Formats: sequence, structure tokens, C-alpha cells
Amino acid sequence: MTEKLTGLTEWFQTPPGQYLLGWEQTQFDLAVADLFGYNAMQLGLPELQTLQANRMPHRWLALPEELQSVLAADAGEPDAAPGQLRVALVTDAAALPFPAASLDLVVLPHTLEFSADPHQVLREVERVLVPEGRVVISGFNPASLWGLRQGRARLSGRVGLPGTPNLFLPDAGEFIGPWRLRDWLRLLSFEVESDRFGCYRPAMKTDKWLQRTAWMDRAGARWWPIFGAVYFVVAVKRVRGMRLLGPAWKPRRAASPAPVPVANRR
Repeated sequence: MTEKLTGLTEWFQTPPGQYLLGWEQTQFDLAVADLFGYNAMQLGLPELQTLQANRMPHRWLALPEELQSVLAADAGEPDAAPGQLRVALVTDAAALPFPAASLDLVVLPHTLEFSADPHQVLREVERVLVPEGRVVISGFNPASLWGLRQGRARLSGRVGLPGTPNLFLPDAGEFIGPWRLRDWLRLLSFEVESDRFGCYRPAMKTDKWLQRTAWMDRAGARWWPIFGAVYFVVAVKRVRGMRLLGPAWKPRRAASPAPVPVANRR
């Protein structure tokens, strides 16, 4: 698994990887900018700074144990760029070292699909989130041009041999479809707040052809929106029987006294 994850970090330096990271960075910035609380955590993929637009006072970058030997240099070195989070801890994604109901926001950029037990990771996220806390998830869409090319190469059974198609996406983990993810979230009492798809350009490996097909991003978002190469989901943790109260400092108007009749002897 470590070798495959090393290939994952290398893939994100390729033209399609940079194209995907650019789209996802924009979506994360928009999604977390107006989320308030005290504690936020990004779990996985240091190539993305998913919390840079968030204003919570405590923000951490945590990496799964599988990535310990392939940490990105710009995420762990002291001279990291301003605004970038440094790696705070390396942990088992399926057993997070946080108490229950302690985090307001958890971001999972391609974390579930490259985990050995993605459902357990999601259960851990549900445990550490406060009621009404949010989880933001991105993942590869198997039902896309990129996913179809990946599936065709895997079905050939001779990946990497001369004259056979090569894998287009990283060969690590199992891609989780957005509808399957929705079922998992529903079972864990999450409510999907918003979802969207992106990256509709064909599975090209050169920047030249990716730029020539840039028009497909606008066409795809309009005509075949669910077939984007990547999906983006924001979900809220709901707790049954809990009711949020409004601020206690709102002044109440004093009720005006009812008129009292006065007896008149005359």
C-alpha cells in the first residue's frame, strides 16, 4: 500500500493531477470559508490546503499512517509557505486520537478511497464530530471518462505490459461511487447538505490536450453533470432528539399591564 500511495503523490504532479487539484482547491475554499467553530482537521493528502480559507482558531493537518514515509516536503518543513498547515500528527485513520464530539469540521480529500477500511474511517469521523458538525469529502467518480479508462485498463489484466493500456488514475485503493457514499452517510445519521461534480475533460495525460478540451468543463456541468471525474460532498451530522437553542441574551419585551377598572362611588 505504501508504494501505491507513493505513486499517488507522483500522479498529483502530472498535468491531469494539477488540473484536478486546482478544481478541488477552489471547491474546498468555497465550502469551508463560512463554517464556524473551534476545531477543524484535514485528514490526508497534503498536496491540498483544504483549510486555508477557514477561520477556526485550531486547525490541524493529520496524515494516515500509510503516508508516514511519503510525507510531502512542503507540508512538513519549517519553511512552509504562509497559510499552509504543517503536519500535526500521523495517525490511524480508523482510530482517531480525539475524544468524542470534539471537532467541528473534518475534511477528507481522497481519504476514504485510499483507506483499508473506509467505512470505519467514516464511523470515526462521526464519533469525533460535534452535533451539527460537518464533514467535507472529495473522491474519484467511477462513472466518468476517467473512471471508464481506469476500469478498461484493469479489466485487460495486463496493465503495464507493452501494447496494453496503462492506468490513468493512481492504482491505490478502491474508488467509492457518490451514491454508495450517500448510503454510508445516511446510515451514520449524516445529512448531505450539498454535492457537486467537476473535471469533465477527457482522460488526457498532456497539458496541451487538457487545455484544448477546456470547453468540456462548461458543457459537462450543463449537459452531463453527474459524470464529472471527481465529486465533492458536504454533509452535516444530525443527532436525533437534539434541538439547538437560540442565544440567551436576546431581551424580552415586558408585557404591558392590562387596564384595571376603577370603582366610582358616584
